[in-house]
Amino acid sequence: MNRKVAFALAAATAVALCCSPANAGARKQTKEVLTGTEIGVGLASTAALFAWNDWNWKWDSGRAGITAAGAIVVTTVGCAALSPFVASAVLKRPLKYREAHMLIAGCVIPIVGSWLVEQAYDHHILWAPDEEPAPVAAKKTWKKHARK
Repeated sequence: MNRKVAFALAAATAVALCCSPANAGARKQTKEVLTGTEIGVGLASTAALFAWNDWNWKWDSGRAGITAAGAIVVTTVGCAALSPFVASAVLKRPLKYREAHMLIAGCVIPIVGSWLVEQAYDHHILWAPDEEPAPVAAKKTWKKHARK
């Protein structure tokens, strides 16, 4: 069973790393590449989850050797660990903190995770050392008015 899962993950990784779109002189858009990587690694981890249970919808702990919750946690951690590596290899450069956090959040919360992290960075809830700091608004001086 472990051999099948390892082979499926290796095959998915090899396909993700070997396939590159045709480039007619235009540069790749980073956001689209990250989204494609997130979708590809997410599908590979979902396939690994189902392969772990012999492609059955109903989870059987005796057949898989692990509970359903344990398998979900393992594949989620695997997706979160693998997606920044794959995206960095596809982009051929180190990822920024924002990009890595978006990929990891997309594995933890599948559809809206990346969007939530993007909004957190845009609204300065999260920040990274490789980005410029948020502009500080002009400080207002509060004056205490005397009571009459």
